[in-house]
Amino acid sequence: MDGEKNGSLHDAERTFTRRIAAAAEYLKEKIAPVKVGLILGSGLGRIADDLDRKVAISYRDIPGFPAFTIPGHRGELISGVKGGKRIVIMSGRFHYYQGYSLGETTLPVRVLRRLGVETLIITNSSGGINERFRGGDIMLITDHINLLPDNPLRGLDPNLSASPFIDLSDPYDEDLRSAVIRVARRNPGIGELRQGVYIAVPGPSYETAAEIGFYRKAGADAVGMSTVPEVIVAKHEGMHVIGISAIANLATGMRERDLTHEEVLRSTRAMSGRLILLIEEIIGNVL
Repeated sequence: MDGEKNGSLHDAERTFTRRIAAAAEYLKEKIAPVKVGLILGSGLGRIADDLDRKVAISYRDIPGFPAFTIPGHRGELISGVKGGKRIVIMSGRFHYYQGYSLGETTLPVRVLRRLGVETLIITNSSGGINERFRGGDIMLITDHINLLPDNPLRGLDPNLSASPFIDLSDPYDEDLRSAVIRVARRNPGIGELRQGVYIAVPGPSYETAAEIGFYRKAGADAVGMSTVPEVIVAKHEGMHVIGISAIANLATGMRERDLTHEEVLRSTRAMSGRLILLIEEIIGNVL
């Protein structure tokens, strides 16, 4: 029985590896090698609009990619030139709350690495937990807390990939964070750049006031339903990571009215201009 179980695990891993390879081979025929990748959160698709030599490919056309169904995300992989540098953008991501495994939600990150990406900028829309934060703030992620009931490295065949026992003492590259802080201070249009810890929860329901109080006591400054699995896989692939949270709203118990996904999208779009400035500064003057 043990042999049968191990065999099925290895078969699953080989299938997963083939999906990554198929997606990477398909995309290599359509876009040039690229060293900088960007994953966009809810309501942030505008960042992809202003690219030179842009090539947009629907996730539906990429072999091996999961189906895509989330409102507020385009569901496209976009390559182009920004600030004289070639970048690749994931406009839309896959979430655990959609029913995917964390392996599937992070499959695109492994594909980006095979396209040449060395540094990954990961953005998200989140709820503010820190009592000093306000909706519309931008937070540079310094660390994270993972409350998702799984890990994207669980079950990996050690003979087919790097060791899953990776070091996460510096998941959001400290040197890059210092450089991001410097360039943000030089551009007043960005506004104050907050810093803090991001906590990832399963979703899709928003949190209770008691949960938010618990997360705050645990040391979290913002809460969301993404990012952490992508960071874990990016580090597993040897990539450098910059994490940025758009604080779209204050979390439950810190606001007077009910929270809706539509409000999150509206708030994030309203602040997207400042976030675009920050990302332009990072691409042009940090990377």
